[in-house]
Amino acid sequence: MFLSVLSIAEPSDEPSAPSLQDAQESATEAASWVEQNWSTWLSIGLRVLLIIVIAGVLRVMIRRAITKLIDRMNRTAQAVDGTALGGLLVNVERRRQRSQAIGSVLRSVASFLILGTAGLMILGTFEINLAPLLASAGVAGVAIGFGARNLVTDFLSGVFMILEDQYGVGDTVDAGVASGEVIEVGLRVTKLRGDNGEIWYVRNGEVKRIGNLSQGWATAGVDVTVRPDEDLDVVKAKILEVGETMSKEEPWNERLWGPIEVLGLDSVLLDSMVVRVSAKTMPGKALSVERELRWRIKKAFDAAGIQIVGGLPLQPDTEVSAGDPTAGMAPPSAYANTSSPQAQAATPLTPAPAASGSPNVAK
Repeated sequence: MFLSVLSIAEPSDEPSAPSLQDAQESATEAASWVEQNWSTWLSIGLRVLLIIVIAGVLRVMIRRAITKLIDRMNRTAQAVDGTALGGLLVNVERRRQRSQAIGSVLRSVASFLILGTAGLMILGTFEINLAPLLASAGVAGVAIGFGARNLVTDFLSGVFMILEDQYGVGDTVDAGVASGEVIEVGLRVTKLRGDNGEIWYVRNGEVKRIGNLSQGWATAGVDVTVRPDEDLDVVKAKILEVGETMSKEEPWNERLWGPIEVLGLDSVLLDSMVVRVSAKTMPGKALSVERELRWRIKKAFDAAGIQIVGGLPLQPDTEVSAGDPTAGMAPPSAYANTSSPQAQAATPLTPAPAASGSPNVAK
């Protein structure tokens, strides 16, 4: 009796195996829990599936609409290319790159907004508190913005440059840090081809001002320096004759967008006078027009006997006779004549002779 009570009071160290009744009770509890919550899980799953389907369909539709818009812009550019209107508008390559950049930005922004909103809605469906997550994302965004502020500045500057169409492929621009012809426009970097063939990679965030030399029209200016005794009416008539002839020949008749004008005297000096010539030209063709205009004016002036001066001072018309050997000699000096007062004044004084009765004389 005592041993049985002692055995009951002291528990055994070996774990007891679960009985069949315990397993049945656990299965019953699990089945009852699933029966109570299956409707909730089903509704959550259906809402998540619905959110994913709607987000995917909306993303595909918006991206397709953006692609059709970009294709329509490219077709419009190709339709006007080669016509008179297309010569005044931007070229096809510029429109194509600009439209592709805009389409890429719009598609990326649309995908980010749609997928981000869908993700937040899915987390809200699981009854997850989004306030700490949004706060952490805000802090992380601020930290990333400070760390990569140059990258963000370049990207935003590139987006606005493309949207505002400040420049495009084929334009000649002066970006301050570099200048040349634009060969590629990106969201972060713009590539320029310099005058010597070098390629400049200019970050869009570093560009503070842009001078586009290919939009609208350009001005070709030539300064003609002639002698002050030339007849200005003859000079003007010759320049206008050259301009009229040049404007009727190809390819200058397309590059000149206005008549060549003589603006007048730019300066009048003792040995020369400068006549200012100007013309409105096609964008980017001013330099070639200036060179051709100088060439033609020089030939016309040579034929008419009009002398172009500049650089070296004018030489006098009278030439020194080669037969006079004293022509290049300086005038004689007064010091050359020893009897002249100047020569006598410059002659050093001679010491006086010693007296005969001097005690210093040796006897």
